[in-house]
Amino acid sequence: MNLNIEKLYQIAGKPVRNIIGLMSGTSFDGLDVALCEFTGSGTNTLVKVKHFITKEYQPEFKEEIKSVFAKRNADLEKITLLNAFIGTYYARLINECLTEWGVSNNEVDLIASHGQTIFHAPKHHHPSDAYGNATLQIGDADHLSVGTGIITLSDFRQKHIAAGGEGAPLAVYGDYLIFSDAVENRIMLNVGGIANFTYLPASRPEQFFSTDVGPGNTLMDQYVQLNFPGLYYDEDSTLAMQGSTNRPLLDALMAHPFFEAAFPKTTGPELFNIAYLDQALHVSGEEHLSSYDILATLASFSAKAIIHAIEVAIPATESFEIYISGGGMHNPLLVSHLENYFSKKIRSTSHLGINPDAKEAVLFALLANEAVAGTNESLRETAGIPRVSMGKVSFPD
Repeated sequence: MNLNIEKLYQIAGKPVRNIIGLMSGTSFDGLDVALCEFTGSGTNTLVKVKHFITKEYQPEFKEEIKSVFAKRNADLEKITLLNAFIGTYYARLINECLTEWGVSNNEVDLIASHGQTIFHAPKHHHPSDAYGNATLQIGDADHLSVGTGIITLSDFRQKHIAAGGEGAPLAVYGDYLIFSDAVENRIMLNVGGIANFTYLPASRPEQFFSTDVGPGNTLMDQYVQLNFPGLYYDEDSTLAMQGSTNRPLLDALMAHPFFEAAFPKTTGPELFNIAYLDQALHVSGEEHLSSYDILATLASFSAKAIIHAIEVAIPATESFEIYISGGGMHNPLLVSHLENYFSKKIRSTSHLGINPDAKEAVLFALLANEAVAGTNESLRETAGIPRVSMGKVSFPD
């Protein structure tokens, strides 16, 4: 037997597995690195986050990613170069983390790398009947595995698409296996570049589902980067709180067929971008608005998209609690809109034992754990959520 295959077999049979989960989102703020300890699999999964850090990207690297991100006519040579470079760069960052944590590379069983999304193309985003759903993440896992000496799983979204999904959101797998509760109906809300949620009804686990709902931080971040040089996002809503919501612009932003499309659905910055905002400003006749009013309205837009999806998806008679994660949880204006509308305190996933900033990295570590040790039997087949193992394997030698 090939020694790498034998090692992977041994890892699958271990009672406890140490897996590093990696996540780099569309805000380009840095690489989330979570070292997780897993016991069991499926609905018997127990996970402990032993270490977590976000390794901040240098401004130059952020600009390199932005130059090819969500662009239909990107530089193919640069994409090719970045694919290899990011894999090697991730390896260096992981080695730094392990040194800082006092953990040897040999103590880590697996790495689970999401990669860097540069384009997401669900069928409803493109006009060609010849093609279906598609997505592309770069950051080659062979470079990552060789650079760390650790078996690496990557490219998780492709299997989801191959099995009939749209490649997102993948949070549903971790939400279902880790956060399901026998008593409490839970909405696991993640506000990253795009906002999505998983609904976990306590008494009807077979009816759980997950969907994207619209922009989270992406439009706000794009607008700040374009109009406030040197800033990448509106920290603590400082800029947006200097403005006020403009109703005509908000109505124009919400007037897209995506918001009335059936669940589950996915989207991305390929749709919700500066061109989308410019069109809404033109249609509403509000081109004169100050930057502060536009940012305030964009925060209201993200909140409105989340509220609209929850109201459509969940019967008004059902009570639920909302647990938030992702960068948007640090946007006090957006969170206040949600809390005021639902008349309840929105809590982070820290109340359920998982650092909310680490949640997505933990998710991919969980997907790797399921790929090597799970059976898929715990995952219930439901619309848009294929019951499959995800992740391609890269060996270090």
